[in-house]
Amino acid sequence: MSEQPTITGNIIEDTTIAAGAPWSRVINKDEMMRIVDLEGKQAVDFLCWNAQDHEDRYAAADTMKINKTGIFLTTGTTLYSVGLTPLLTIVADSCGFHDTIGGCCSADLNKFRYDVDNQTGCRENFLSEIDKYGMGKRDMSANVNFFMYVPVAENGDMDMGPSISKPGDYVDLRAESDVLAVISNCPQINNPVNDFNPTPVQVTVWNPA
Repeated sequence: MSEQPTITGNIIEDTTIAAGAPWSRVINKDEMMRIVDLEGKQAVDFLCWNAQDHEDRYAAADTMKINKTGIFLTTGTTLYSVGLTPLLTIVADSCGFHDTIGGCCSADLNKFRYDVDNQTGCRENFLSEIDKYGMGKRDMSANVNFFMYVPVAENGDMDMGPSISKPGDYVDLRAESDVLAVISNCPQINNPVNDFNPTPVQVTVWNPA
């Protein structure tokens, strides 16, 4: 099991997100957020916005281009918005591979790919959560998938690969501006991104000062 570094500072929130459930909060500039994969092999779908301007949403393509680190996010990666606002920086990471090209699951996609009915996914979680902030479908964008491994073969083929995260794996992020952070603790059971068994994750937000 991976051991997380000791948190120093004032803990603002420490929450266990149930398997398949959403979560959100505004994280102020310089505050820290830790996401822990408690049991391992659990994808954590993540979106973020400039908290002062919800049109300034996370930009997957620009994040990859600016960081020059390829398709996986890891320590040192800064997440940028469409307005090139630095939103969050990964300052510590025990997993090493976080996807930013695979997108999120949804009821429509589950029907299309797996022919299952009435099986909601991360898109529905995201929409229900951002509705609290007066946002909707037009505010969505391609998301980060923490702890999710989406390899791309030499011929360009890609698919939802089996998860590689271990129990206790974590990622620490520092807010570079005021950020609205939204999580869908992925409920997917039709492919191996959650090892076919969604589990809880832990989220801690703290002020290091």
